Amino acid sequence: MYIIRLSLPVLFIVASLIYAIMIFQLQPAMLGEPNAPRYFPLIICTGILIFSIVDLINMRKENIRQNEDLEMLSRKSTLKVVGIVLGFCLVYTLIFEHLGFLISTILFLGALLFYLNGLKHWILNLSVTIITAFTTWYTFSFLLEISLP
Repeated sequence: MYIIRLSLPVLFIVASLIYAIMIFQLQPAMLGEPNAPRYFPLIICTGILIFSIVDLINMRKENIRQNEDLEMLSRKSTLKVVGIVLGFCLVYTLIFEHLGFLISTILFLGALLFYLNGLKHWILNLSVTIITAFTTWYTFSFLLEISLP
């Protein structure tokens, strides 16, 4: 498990370096700033590279036991939670087109938060659900002018 955990940041570091090489092979823009097509991909590439290096350094600092992650995943309670969350995601994808973004997102977030946090935090669950759904809907629909289903 440690080798798999170690290989992931290394893989992302290599991929981001290859991505950076490909970015510099982009043709300059014909209009406006010649390097404009490179700016956003370079930001993404730099972010992936920095986060991968930080992850690799943090992992090397910690002495992660090889079986710790496997033990956690093998617990029945963890598998149950993962299965139920995946079920919520599946239902969300199935109802999204029929009920639209706002209603399906409220139902999904509400169900997920009530399952994970329990009924005793109902004010927090409802607040987070409604604020997140409406903020996302408002941002896409009015600020970015992207229509949501």
